[in-house]
Amino acid sequence: MIETSLIGLSALALGTVFGVLTTYLFQMVLLAVSDIAVDISFQLTPWPVLVTAAVYLVMYLIFAVKGYVNIVRSSVLELVSATRQNEYVRQNPVLLFLKTVVGLVILLAGYYLAIKEGGQEVMGNVFAAVVLVVAGVYLLFGGFLPMVFQSLAQKKLFLYKKQRNLWINNMIFRMKKNYRTYAMTCVLMLCSVTALATGFAMKFRYDSIVHFRNTYTYQLLGQQPGMDDTIRSLIEKDNKIAYSAQIPFLAIDASMFDSQFQNEQYAVLAYSRVKELAEKTGLPFTLQSPGDDEIIEVSHLYLLSLLTDRSHQTEIINGKTYRQVTETNVPYMGYLQEMMSFYLVNDAEYERLLPLGQEMYTYNYRIEDIYQFAASVDELDTLNDGDSRMARVTIDPASSDIEWIKVLYTVCIFLFLVFVLASGSVLFMKLYNDAFEEKERYQVLKKLGVAHWTLRKSISRELMAAYGLPFAVMAVSAYFSVHALEKMMYTNLMHIYLGSMGVIFVFFFLCYWFSVGIYAKNAGVKLHY
Repeated sequence: MIETSLIGLSALALGTVFGVLTTYLFQMVLLAVSDIAVDISFQLTPWPVLVTAAVYLVMYLIFAVKGYVNIVRSSVLELVSATRQNEYVRQNPVLLFLKTVVGLVILLAGYYLAIKEGGQEVMGNVFAAVVLVVAGVYLLFGGFLPMVFQSLAQKKLFLYKKQRNLWINNMIFRMKKNYRTYAMTCVLMLCSVTALATGFAMKFRYDSIVHFRNTYTYQLLGQQPGMDDTIRSLIEKDNKIAYSAQIPFLAIDASMFDSQFQNEQYAVLAYSRVKELAEKTGLPFTLQSPGDDEIIEVSHLYLLSLLTDRSHQTEIINGKTYRQVTETNVPYMGYLQEMMSFYLVNDAEYERLLPLGQEMYTYNYRIEDIYQFAASVDELDTLNDGDSRMARVTIDPASSDIEWIKVLYTVCIFLFLVFVLASGSVLFMKLYNDAFEEKERYQVLKKLGVAHWTLRKSISRELMAAYGLPFAVMAVSAYFSVHALEKMMYTNLMHIYLGSMGVIFVFFFLCYWFSVGIYAKNAGVKLHY
């Protein structure tokens, strides 16, 4: 217990000191990458240190108590011979088979829940998928891989070629001891890919939201038609108009709607008027005219949506049920789409719904220099006087209300680097220590006359399997993780997935290359070329 306590307290003290020393540096890097101009000051408060220490001590205490109980229950003879017979054994094939079946079922269930589309249950599916995938990975390395290696060892024609007899048997005898490290490394890499994909997904959504909001610089809203010439003349006093479009919509009281997700403001758009607006503004329009009992939701861009299946969604307007056939987030109504719930219906249905609400007119303008938006504000405010009483929406392209997304983006990149370095370091140090334990075995093989180049190739094959197996399992699991993110954040992340695979592969290859030389040196195998 004294030894365990000293190790834990030393790790905690060193980690805290180095964490404090690098905190300010990390903050500066974050702000530099985020391109956010704010002044920061370094303030060391006890609360973050105490929280970190408490979480670490709780986790460390669990393993310390477990190790203490194992030692107390062991006899002196078992303690003396533990290093020779505790882990280096072949495992029961029946037990391995059961672990394999359970592990594969759990892992596949996790993959299925990760990509399963749904409604409000998606959040529960995501949490369940995380637990199942982690458990499945551990069972896979604890059951499936040892079973595969033990099966290969029984195939003599395969085993006695290309130094396989040396490294495959070594993997078999060490798998019971090392499978936890392989599984932990795999999970850390999976976290790294997920973190990077999340960061880039947020970056893509941030850029899309900024573009969405800046579709129009000014939006004037009122009950009077035919105000375009008046508004245009006011804007052109100080700015040039790049494009403009006008469109009416029907504002309906929220009490008329029976929706799954209740909003305060609802409006209905006519199909032909939206199509006409798209032609004037250059916005894409590929929608088909809905039927009399169908609607199309015209929504805004969500940063994250847990509603991934909208195929069975319906809306009830004044007692009539409409089936939602599709959804579009093209900014036909600009920033107003973030303020109101818009639904598109065919022209005949729009006319039928007119008595239910108030028809409003929206005048939308995009100026050539969007950073000169303030120049026309005073002129447009004159429209609030008199009978027109028009509301104005002005978009400031330098608005910072969503700048926090850029901070999260850089945090996710930082986490990607941390997890990758952690996974490679854990595996590297594990193999580094294993080399000392294998020194005696390699000395015996050398005395038996096994050539140095044979031992070197055996070490290379063994370490290649040690690095390659976690990477392969991670690559498959990460695909489903990234695919789930794609569905929730409505963006394409496959190129991010492939890029992260490439970065991790290069890093692991470097770790493998250094490990071969260091492992051979620590095991007493001189390198001869």
